Amino acid sequence: MKKILDYILSCVYLLYFGLVLCVFHVMQATAFNLFGRPAHKKTVDWMNASIAYGWYLTGSTIRFKQLTDLPTDRPIIFVANHQSMFDISPIIWFLRRHTPTFVSKVELSHGIPGVSYNLRKSGAALIDRKDAKQAIVEIARLGKLIQQQNLSAVIFPEGTRSASGTMRPFVTGGVATLLKRAPSALVVPVTIRGTGHFNPKGMFPLRSFSKMSWTALAGIEPAGRTPDEVVKLAQEAIATELTHAGLD
Repeated sequence: MKKILDYILSCVYLLYFGLVLCVFHVMQATAFNLFGRPAHKKTVDWMNASIAYGWYLTGSTIRFKQLTDLPTDRPIIFVANHQSMFDISPIIWFLRRHTPTFVSKVELSHGIPGVSYNLRKSGAALIDRKDAKQAIVEIARLGKLIQQQNLSAVIFPEGTRSASGTMRPFVTGGVATLLKRAPSALVVPVTIRGTGHFNPKGMFPLRSFSKMSWTALAGIEPAGRTPDEVVKLAQEAIATELTHAGLD
């Protein structure tokens, strides 16, 4: 019975999801071309709120916690574990005052209504995983952007999704490049839980009545630490929170 319900509610949500992407694609293009980046950002924020809160259509829930106040007068590098494509929308919405800008695969910059347009216009680092030099240049550009404008970057150092919830080792390179170009940035670990359970096999079927959460942990000051040390601290903090969350 639960599996049948998963299929039915997945159909309902995916119809809604497709409509949200198409409607907000048009809204984004209109906002960007007529009113500029600030209007475009607000449109993107609300698109991602619509995506995330739409999960209630499947009986699923989302929760966001921020353990400490985060600065708005310096750049931030959010470092998160990665379970699903659905990790992203709540980060954009709940951390919108910091203008999260992502390190993303270049393949995602085309072909997805709403999402691809935002990646191209937001300043995201669109990396080609087969071209290390291109990836470094893109990430460095994003680091320079957040340093100059006190924005935030979001990076998933595992490099790929882990739907099981078991974290893969974090790779230091991307964070190191961001820190080199944004030396005043605060590194903030973000623990994501439950999204891999929600869509373990892609977009269909989704698992209804999933519990998903995002927790922004205490910031890590990079000063006096190597990038390897910073990334290790971030991974340990995320792993600890995942363990504690699993005991709730």
